[in-house]
Amino acid sequence: MKQAEQAIVAVVTGGSRGAGKGIALALGAAGATVYVTGRTEQEGNAPLPGTIHATAREIDTLGGRGIAVACDHRDDAQVARLFERVREEAGGIDILVNNATFLHDELIMPGPFWQKPLEMTGILDVGLRSGYVASWHAAPIMAAQGRGLIVFTSSFGANCYMHGPAYGAQKAGIDKFAHDMAVDLRPYGVAAVSLWMGPLRTARTLRVWEKHPDKYAAFAPVAETPEFTGRIIDALYRDPALMDKSGRVLIGAEAALAYGIVDAEGVQPPSYRQALGGPPPVHPAIVE
Repeated sequence: MKQAEQAIVAVVTGGSRGAGKGIALALGAAGATVYVTGRTEQEGNAPLPGTIHATAREIDTLGGRGIAVACDHRDDAQVARLFERVREEAGGIDILVNNATFLHDELIMPGPFWQKPLEMTGILDVGLRSGYVASWHAAPIMAAQGRGLIVFTSSFGANCYMHGPAYGAQKAGIDKFAHDMAVDLRPYGVAAVSLWMGPLRTARTLRVWEKHPDKYAAFAPVAETPEFTGRIIDALYRDPALMDKSGRVLIGAEAALAYGIVDAEGVQPPSYRQALGGPPPVHPAIVE
């Protein structure tokens, strides 16, 4: 981090593990102060490894500043306290990454939605609604600054059938959040985008791949690391043409190619546009 520059302040929700952790680490490696939110504070309290405190410590070792904040994004009061704390301690917020979500263990199991637990709808509370609430708190802070970036982590499941209707509705919903919030935020110089990630190399997916190696053999060698997405977000924020991209759904692999970003070990993750489709067009009409 250049000492003459003020550190970027980011909030990454759902940062105990998976995509959120990798994004937080990448932003930290770029010199950011990163508020990492999540529910897991002690190892062993969740079925997968990782805690918000471990992520924060790793950010520190990478040259950024990690700040762990326990926050259940189902609880609006906790979310409000989170952003009050960020405003008081950091004076503002430059990047919000809405990544916190609810992933049921039966999400990727075959079968129609009515044969799966009703708890699948949890992704509409933590994943869809929670992204709106966090953005609602971050937006006025960013608007007062005259600059900022709100990112929603999404996937190709927003446009093709993937893991059933609850998952698809959540992804399509946050894509529309990015588009519509961008309309409201544009006069204030604040951008909102949704970022489609490809197959990710996380503890959760590695566990699945080990159980079904043949099913995922084609994806595994070129799967994206979560840090890859974080580097794209950092490049987006620093892009002088950021506002030209506001309101858009971006395929991460394609954005990375445009920015000259490669993943670990020099891998260039592919876009799955041809196989899974691209972001659908949005009509430019604005009805107020």
